[in-house]
Amino acid sequence: MTLSPEQASNVAPVLIKALPYIRRFAGKIFVIKYGGNAMIDDELKSSFARDLVLLKLVGIHPIIVHGGGPQIGQWLSRVGKTSEFIEGMRVTDSETMEIVQMVLGGLVNKEIVKNIQSHGGRAVGITGQDGHLIRASKLRMHIEGKEVDLGHVGEVDSIDDRLLRSLIESKFIPVVAPVGMGADGAAYNINADIVAQELASVLKAEKLIMLTNISGLLGRQGELLTGLTTLQVNELIADGTIHGGMLPKINSALKAVASGVKHAHIIDGRVPHAVLLEILTDEGVGTLIRHHE
Repeated sequence: MTLSPEQASNVAPVLIKALPYIRRFAGKIFVIKYGGNAMIDDELKSSFARDLVLLKLVGIHPIIVHGGGPQIGQWLSRVGKTSEFIEGMRVTDSETMEIVQMVLGGLVNKEIVKNIQSHGGRAVGITGQDGHLIRASKLRMHIEGKEVDLGHVGEVDSIDDRLLRSLIESKFIPVVAPVGMGADGAAYNINADIVAQELASVLKAEKLIMLTNISGLLGRQGELLTGLTTLQVNELIADGTIHGGMLPKINSALKAVASGVKHAHIIDGRVPHAVLLEILTDEGVGTLIRHHE
């Protein structure tokens, strides 16, 4: 189909505006935390996969870290287990950990790989256990001075990025499930936001991009806030503008930027092609955070 003159006049400016961003980011690493509606809605899953393939084709190196909480919950229900949460974290006994590994490292991970490859990309799905990518240890949580046992919930001790760099050099898109391995060989379920932040920090990524189910960071009047420095974000935390469930994502973003990641983005994954719109247009679809100079 040939574009009409009117259609061409609409499309051409978009392509022209994207060119400077493509030039700027060619050869750079983007770590993308994939979750929320973008992982559930079929149209959004497809648009996300196409975004990744396009980024790779223009020379940008995306690395995907995904969650899978709803899918884990569904499979636990199938085997008659009830999900128990403490301060937002799933209590993970040995049986639950087996299901976590099956769902994250198998079903969810391979579906993402399939979606990318269905649009012409080349993807490899791994967990943090592969190639000693994520060394982990048991997360120690204390509530009111008492330690609470969350089971196989872990935290990142160290990252060995050699496998990821090898995959990038071989022109693959790595898809990482947030399961780490302890020194004793035990598997640990780790928060995907934290894994994405740790990978971005070690790789000195250009960007950490976190997909959410909200428009981004909102001000007191509900307005979208963007172009923020880390100093401004800390002020918003101090005055209570940023609170509750948004704090963990914001803290991950702040840690990434403090460690040398150029920009952290919290974007609306409910918008088709949100990743492309955020990084290849002037307007974007979320909140950008940069280091305070």
